[in-house]
Amino acid sequence: MKHKTVQDVMKTNFDVVDHMASINEALSSMRHHETKCLIVEKRDEFDEYGMLLISDVARNVIGRDRSPHRVNVYEIMTKPVITVKPDMNIKYCAMLFERFDLSRAPVVKDSQVVGIVSFTDMVMKGLCDEEGLCEV
Repeated sequence: MKHKTVQDVMKTNFDVVDHMASINEALSSMRHHETKCLIVEKRDEFDEYGMLLISDVARNVIGRDRSPHRVNVYEIMTKPVITVKPDMNIKYCAMLFERFDLSRAPVVKDSQVVGIVSFTDMVMKGLCDEEGLCEV
């Protein structure tokens, strides 16, 4: 397999939400419905990014029979999150995901989120070409 980086496979379309938003507001503001997470904004330069996964909403709102209008993002988000750099080899990114049981992570360059990478992105864009042919 030739050298592929996180930047080669990451999604650059992602949505950002404020930690004080209700779950209903957060989901309503999603523009990129192919993503399964929202990046939670930093409150200031000394804060860290957070992430809200769709699975967090399923477990902690639907699964607990809570109202999405009454639950705020900060109550169920993950923060701080493990981030990766755009120039990281996807081989090491996959190892990091496995080691820390991650499914996706924000890609950060110069303290700004520039994308999101997932196992799906690494496999489908890292191993397979645009014609759908995968390296073995």
